[in-house]
Amino acid sequence: MRTLHPAYRVTDLGASVVFYTALGYGQVGRVDLGEGASLTMLKFPSDEFVALELVHRPGDGPVDIGTGFSHLAVQIDNLKATVEALTQAGLRPGPIELPGGPDGAQTSWLSDPDGYRIELVQWPPGHPDGITAADFPQPAGL
Repeated sequence: MRTLHPAYRVTDLGASVVFYTALGYGQVGRVDLGEGASLTMLKFPSDEFVALELVHRPGDGPVDIGTGFSHLAVQIDNLKATVEALTQAGLRPGPIELPGGPDGAQTSWLSDPDGYRIELVQWPPGHPDGITAADFPQPAGL
């Protein structure tokens, strides 16, 4: 089994497509569901599969994220250059942070038009793509 992709309901499909395109996603395809509703599939150019689905259902009213959703993490190769490019594109990424100290991952946060939070992550050199068990202390004897 594997997780395929998250699906976000969005209020303004046009604004969301502009935002996610500026972030680097490309549109793979779109399914019209009738009455203005649609599913828009996105992926990064280097991804083999769809990585994010935008669900637009105007009849459902504005999106209310609530308190259950935390964030989507996106791996970045060069965080400083990405933050600069996003700022030039009119987006508002936060400052670069070092949550794991100077030798750990670098992060920056931003929010999409509906308020979904996105964590941009640049791993340190030699780190695998993604979080693994090696990122956590292992109990003695294992």
